[in-house]
Amino acid sequence: MNTKAAEFLRQHIGREVSDSPSPFMSWLKPVMAAVEQDSLTFEYAIRKEMTNPFGTLHGGVTAAMIDDAIGATLICYGEAFFHMSINLAVDYFAPAREGDVIIAKTKVLKRGSQIVNAECEVWNKERTKLLAKGYTNLLKTPIKK
Repeated sequence: MNTKAAEFLRQHIGREVSDSPSPFMSWLKPVMAAVEQDSLTFEYAIRKEMTNPFGTLHGGVTAAMIDDAIGATLICYGEAFFHMSINLAVDYFAPAREGDVIIAKTKVLKRGSQIVNAECEVWNKERTKLLAKGYTNLLKTPIKK
């Protein structure tokens, strides 16, 4: 982890992310909960516009949370280039409903010179129920930040 980048992220602990370079992350409105080696933890409050017709968190929103949280984790390394997801697999285990607060915890499993492999677990607030788990590979792009 790049100390300067990690310190920048730690300054946001306990605060809602509203000024992200990712407009989608700003729409999700996560609260930064923890910054650890190769890992970030976010809390999300489930809003009505995040739900499906059954009143549960939409699977696509869950997948997007996982993808966005993992992308944000790469900020920890302080690299000059963006990474893009080249795949994303999500397993769903339990629903969340409007008004629930859920936790997304990322972990970089392997960081190569071009490809990063990472995962993200999504839990209920009490961390007693695993709601979803996603895995991705990200490719380093030539696009500078």
